[in-house]
Amino acid sequence: MSKNSISNSVIRRLPRYYRFLGELKDEGYVRISSRELSEKMGLTASQIRQDFNCFGEFGQQGYGYNVSALREEICKILGLDKLTPMILLGAGNLGKAIAAHLDFSSKGFELIGAFDVNPDLIGKEIGDITIKSSDEIESFCAEASPVAAILCIPTSEAEQMTERLIKCGIKAFWNFTHYDLRASHKEAAVENVHLGDSLTTLSYRLNSMNVNDQ
Repeated sequence: MSKNSISNSVIRRLPRYYRFLGELKDEGYVRISSRELSEKMGLTASQIRQDFNCFGEFGQQGYGYNVSALREEICKILGLDKLTPMILLGAGNLGKAIAAHLDFSSKGFELIGAFDVNPDLIGKEIGDITIKSSDEIESFCAEASPVAAILCIPTSEAEQMTERLIKCGIKAFWNFTHYDLRASHKEAAVENVHLGDSLTTLSYRLNSMNVNDQ
């Protein structure tokens, strides 16, 4: 099956499979059936088999899945077996928190640069990275060749900055602005993150529970 034909819902389940298989491995599991995995993850066994079949034949009838081998295959599918160089745009509170506390290497990335327009932040450090002026983006990209970028900048700057970064060779955006980037798949991969939407969804679920309890 072509990668472009795999549904977004399947792709979004892959990190969860990877995480659960890691936990199973740590607990000493050597193999697991789709039924057992479905019970632990709250999915159907049929759904799990269909998801894995999008990428190849990983299980054996009568045996199930080898936990370690399956996790390794998903690791490769997700691109976690290599480190993709990434830069941060916007080193304010959110950007600083992401840069300081996220284990990038376990997610397939290496944070190599951070940029901001605020003169009070330029020259300061996040971990072992010195925050540079946004004026230095082009020269930095020409020298270091980052492939991905985190956007923690004002919404008004998102579209222009994206176009600027694409010209610098950036091919993937982890976007925390309130602007939904819609770069075509030929230009760049985009993951729009809306923390407020997630919290609003929680509000809906809570409200639904309260209604059902009445």
